Order: sequence, then structure tokens, then C-alpha cells
Amino acid sequence: MTVTIYTQSSCSSSRKALKWLNENNIAYTEKRTTSQPLTLAEFKHILSMTEDGTDEIIATNSNDFKNLAIDIDQLSIQELYNLIQQHPRMLRSPILLDEKRIQIGYNEMDIRRFIPRKVRAFELNALQKLAVE
Repeated sequence: MTVTIYTQSSCSSSRKALKWLNENNIAYTEKRTTSQPLTLAEFKHILSMTEDGTDEIIATNSNDFKNLAIDIDQLSIQELYNLIQQHPRMLRSPILLDEKRIQIGYNEMDIRRFIPRKVRAFELNALQKLAVE
């Protein structure tokens, strides 16, 4: 499985996530939302994988969002998509996803879900053996 990671330039969380993926030999495709805008299909796919919809992916504390002074709940999906095209820094970063999972932002514990199950099982078994010794 290949992970797709949507990043932004000058984002320390994006850099941490990329470093972690490299250190753990996880295959990924990077897409910088600031230079390679999301397609409508990508945007809809990301939204479909969230539990809380736009609340999860919109950085309401970003300057771009604050300066717009809008209520995103009043926008259609197309209007929100167009707004994100114009202001990509409104998106939280990084956004990592594969066929089954999504993670918004960088969290050192949660990102481990992208390690293949066999590897996680092997690591757990090794830790359990160490604990017994």
C-alpha cells in the first residue's frame, strides 16, 4: 500500500511526517497543496474518509481562514473547494491517507497505523519477549 501525503511548504508537521515515513520505509507519494492544488476528486475523497468532515481538515486558526471571515458551514462542497484552491493554507497539514486510513496532522503515536500489520505484530512480539526476560 502506498500512502499519499498532502503537505505544505514551511510546515514542520509535514517535515516530521515525511521524515517518519522515510525512516520506516513506508512507500509514499507527496503532493504539496501549496504548489499542486487538490483536484476536486482528491478533495471529495479526503472528505469522505473523515469522521467530522470539514471540521477535521480546515485549519480554522490559520491566517488565511481568519482573514476570510466566512462560515464554511454555509458553503457548498464546490464553493469550499474553490476557496481552498485560492487559499490552500486553509487545509490542515499534513494529510496522510491510504486505501483504509486517514490521519490529519502529525502525531507520533497515531502515524504508526501506516506501518504494515505484519511489522507491527512482529514488533509487539519482540517487545513482549523483552518484557518477559
